[in-house]
Amino acid sequence: MIITKNSIISGKHEKPILTDVFYNQDHGQKPVVIFCHGYKGFKDWGPWDLMAEAFANAGFFFIKFNFSYNGGTVEQPIDFPDLEAFGNNNYIKELDDLESVIDWISNHTKYQPEINTGNISLIGHSRAGGIVTIKAEEDNRIKKVISLAGVCDFGKRTFTIGNLEEWKRDGVKYVLNGRTKQQMPHFYQFYENFVANEERLTIKRAVSNLKIPYLIIHGDADTSVLIDEAYNLNNWNSNSLLEIIESANHVFGGSHPWSKDNLPKALKEALIISIQFLNN
Repeated sequence: MIITKNSIISGKHEKPILTDVFYNQDHGQKPVVIFCHGYKGFKDWGPWDLMAEAFANAGFFFIKFNFSYNGGTVEQPIDFPDLEAFGNNNYIKELDDLESVIDWISNHTKYQPEINTGNISLIGHSRAGGIVTIKAEEDNRIKKVISLAGVCDFGKRTFTIGNLEEWKRDGVKYVLNGRTKQQMPHFYQFYENFVANEERLTIKRAVSNLKIPYLIIHGDADTSVLIDEAYNLNNWNSNSLLEIIESANHVFGGSHPWSKDNLPKALKEALIISIQFLNN
């Protein structure tokens, strides 16, 4: 298996996008799968490398990356050494980053013998479930999309970060990262950027307009994004496929760091469902 970690892509917002690729080199053109991490996430979180290997072994060219403002750096792509960047992240930057990754792989001469650029699919975990769905609806290069424990409403999550008057007055709101114990800043630009782009960022609009195969995977023990959100996504698109994984939490049994050599049971089940969907 060919694994290339931490390739640098130039993004549209001054910060680089770190990218990993996983594939088996056989000079056959493979479908491309691009995975997007969620809120307070990163490409090297927990068992994501094992997930990437599973997709590569199933015959896919698999890409995962760090959003440029996720709080990581080129020198330290794991965790959140750059909280200033984290606070300046927003949904539009993440959509632009994803577009940059799609453009990068579509035009990458080195990988051309190994990839089928006419068959690109997106997978988004948690918050990125909304990002990939919006991008899939507006970019005809995307042929299939998977929401993995994905959210259904950016507006609801944006407005519940805190008291709007206090947020505007102070310019920042903080959310505790339970694992790293960092106070994660959200600058008021996050709210302003959402309001300025609300129609584009309405997940219900994107889901309702999707014309490509759409898979929704959710655990019924998810306490971070309740399963009701998966039901909403499913109801908004009559051609969507909903798969509920029994007893699965928001990260499908994963944790960080992940020292085991095998995937957690629920995540393995999610990947089997995903691979079957992508192969159909």
